[in-house]
Amino acid sequence: MPLLDTHGRKHDYLRISVTDRCNLRCVYCMGEDGIDQIAHQDILSYEEIIRVVSAGAELGISKIRITGGEPLVRKGIVDLIKQVAAIPGIKDLAMTTNGILLPRFAADLKKAGLNRVNISLDTLKAEKFESITRCGRLQDVLDGIEAALEHGLQPVKLNTVLMKGINEQEVLDFLKLTLDKPIHVRFIEYMPIGDHDKGYRDHYLPLTYVEEVAANAGLSLTPEPLPGGAGPAENYTIPNSRGSIGLIHPISKHFCDTCNRLRLTAEGNLKACLYWQDEKPVRPVIDDQEALKNLIKEVLTGKPVEHQMAADGACGSVQPGTMRGMSKTGG
Repeated sequence: MPLLDTHGRKHDYLRISVTDRCNLRCVYCMGEDGIDQIAHQDILSYEEIIRVVSAGAELGISKIRITGGEPLVRKGIVDLIKQVAAIPGIKDLAMTTNGILLPRFAADLKKAGLNRVNISLDTLKAEKFESITRCGRLQDVLDGIEAALEHGLQPVKLNTVLMKGINEQEVLDFLKLTLDKPIHVRFIEYMPIGDHDKGYRDHYLPLTYVEEVAANAGLSLTPEPLPGGAGPAENYTIPNSRGSIGLIHPISKHFCDTCNRLRLTAEGNLKACLYWQDEKPVRPVIDDQEALKNLIKEVLTGKPVEHQMAADGACGSVQPGTMRGMSKTGG
């Protein structure tokens, strides 16, 4: 029997944040001074994560994405991947990463059972990359992309947050990346998550901008099926290209009516919606499989029909209860 919320949406996807730590400090994810990190003892153990995934799998969860923070900074992450991949019912196992540590881990992750990766990359210019991430080196991410391709962590998707005044002049460069390599670039609208309302107001651009850039460059965007790991993107290809372009519109064209995901935060709270504050702790029932399954169902009963990002328009104010940052929730 499918796992349904009260609006009839089937849920088969769980995103798991394994840490709030990160080796970057991206401007739309963390404040300039970083974050108040979760105490080590408050982070879910791998054993606890496995119990939650096992309960979810019994209810029909078949897709898992490991997120952070940066998941590859957590010790023993390859062992977690191996354990999750072995759980009956789990058919698709992915990771969102900044890519910096992939040259070291890609081969072992693939061997452990990881299917694919999404790599966050918002610029192809080294100096701008240092500015956006506050401490990163672009070449490290480019090496990570190559490592993912080399070891078969495919499809390799790049998550690119479109930001007015920061990277909109690079849209064409990202589009052209898909011509010669099997890379799938996914443009994502800037979201007012956490305490980044000001950044949202200053830098938001609707993704119609990407379509305009493509048209002005004479690049035809042809609608195509999603490249493995169905998600909320509208997918396109440029004729004769090896990759694809995805457009993810959480603000201008939200996809709440097809939402199929739950989130497990690093300290062990189940969330039915990225934007809303409502969440339930799993630790009180972590040793009781039936109680865990009932908790998952309970969380889904409170899932709203849609989020309230930009409730006042494309650059609306942040609504109450959205102050948990992306690094603590998992993107």
